[in-house]
Amino acid sequence: MGMCFATVTLSDSNIQKVLDDPPLIWRAIAPDDPDAYEEARGSSRSLWARLTGRGKSAPAADLQLSENEGLEWDLDKAWHGIHYLLTGTDWGGTGAAAFIINGGQQVGDIDVGYGPARVFTAAEVRGIRDALHAVDDQTLRDRFNPTEMMALEIYPTIWDRDPTDDDTLGWLLETIQPLRGHLDETVQNGLGLVVFVT
Repeated sequence: MGMCFATVTLSDSNIQKVLDDPPLIWRAIAPDDPDAYEEARGSSRSLWARLTGRGKSAPAADLQLSENEGLEWDLDKAWHGIHYLLTGTDWGGTGAAAFIINGGQQVGDIDVGYGPARVFTAAEVRGIRDALHAVDDQTLRDRFNPTEMMALEIYPTIWDRDPTDDDTLGWLLETIQPLRGHLDETVQNGLGLVVFVT
């Protein structure tokens, strides 16, 4: 199955609720799995509280999702290659263009797949959208360097395949177009994003 990068739209007010009570992240990213939320709430209590049944605190607030919140979208396995094209780095980069790997605010220490989720406010998403629209496809093509990408072990390490058999650059460019559209829609709806790798 591999490592896939996913996003979920969320309002700034619900982002704050998730930051205040990190187990709520499961209500945003897996609303149909109440067990994940309950397990996260239980593991956030002390061992003594879990053994004695004491200290069962109610969540600070539950998430009430409005229209357009909770919409999921993913980059599948193209995320690391897109990060490389946007930043020229394997795990580095700063600013809005590095949002796939860096930036935002981490949601506690709740592991949602490959580490904790991160959140970006609506204002931050506007910056991400603008950063992605500022880089045209020709610039992305010019940055594509299969030899370096393989040396850096950019996931999923397929970049040196013969382009006549497997057009990996084309795949990245085809994936970034709907990402731009998703960010446009998120900005139009005045929402932020949860991002995570599963």
